[in-house]
Amino acid sequence: MDKKLCLVTGANGHLGNTLVRALLARGERVRAGVRDVSDRAAFTGLDCELVYAELQDRQALVQALQGVEVLYQVAAVFRHWARDPQVEIVVPNVEGTRNVLEAAAEAGVRRVVYVSSVAAVGHDGRPRDETQWNDEHDNAYYRSKILSERMAWEVAQRLGIELVVVLPAAMVGPNALRLTDTMGFLDDVLRRRVPLDPGFHFNFVDVRDVADGLIRAAEKGRAGERYILANEHSSPLQTLVEAAHAVQPGMRLPPPAPRWLLLALAWLQERWARLSGQPARLLVSQVRLFHGVRQEYRIGKARAELGYRPRPPEQALREAFAFLQQRPG
Repeated sequence: MDKKLCLVTGANGHLGNTLVRALLARGERVRAGVRDVSDRAAFTGLDCELVYAELQDRQALVQALQGVEVLYQVAAVFRHWARDPQVEIVVPNVEGTRNVLEAAAEAGVRRVVYVSSVAAVGHDGRPRDETQWNDEHDNAYYRSKILSERMAWEVAQRLGIELVVVLPAAMVGPNALRLTDTMGFLDDVLRRRVPLDPGFHFNFVDVRDVADGLIRAAEKGRAGERYILANEHSSPLQTLVEAAHAVQPGMRLPPPAPRWLLLALAWLQERWARLSGQPARLLVSQVRLFHGVRQEYRIGKARAELGYRPRPPEQALREAFAFLQQRPG
């Protein structure tokens, strides 16, 4: 019996490429959607079809989706800073969502697994679940994920799309050809470029466990439902330093930074970024969102309905640091 054809958008990104590898390992037929089909570095040795799939090009999406049974909508702008965040982050994510789902409906795609983010759920130090929505609009990336997921549900309802949404936390692990903001932060920790403890408590999850969760969502997820793919507890910088120390002995926890100092540093970085065009490494909105606030989630729904079983964050972090240590450059 022929295996179903899947399309993965953003297939050269951290999650997209990990998902392509996981699908191929299961013997699935995979069409890998990218913006530059001439750049095959992420697909060396992988038996998949490479196609042009730019989320702002509606007709290209329709063409890429011909014959596809399952769409994994992974592609998105993932960055927190831009000179014009509305134009560079929010609009591309929201309009890209509209375009790809409308194209999927036009191409007759049977099922869509849409990658949102726990950013659309929010965090306030207490365990949150899939019934909750974030009301954050100051941070452009968070705003883009909230508005994009709402767009996905609106289009799915309007066009009768069988939609399942997954909400990953901060993804770490292998197959990162280019470092995401999350993996870049880990790389800074490993290379001792984090001089102060910002008091952030991120919820880390292995990218391979998220990819597995996406496949399970395609097979077992209920249409019209959201599934958080995270760990139950967040990790302070101390946990990261301990995980980094396991692969590179001698790591030490830097001194804590008070909130006022972080806000001042973030303000200065944002001003310099606007002048230089170099991305700010710390934003005022990030300090407000993350300083002293734990990212805790209930993952019982994904465990019960999908069979989701993530690695503990300590293990995920150790393996991510081992990948970074071996990575060229």
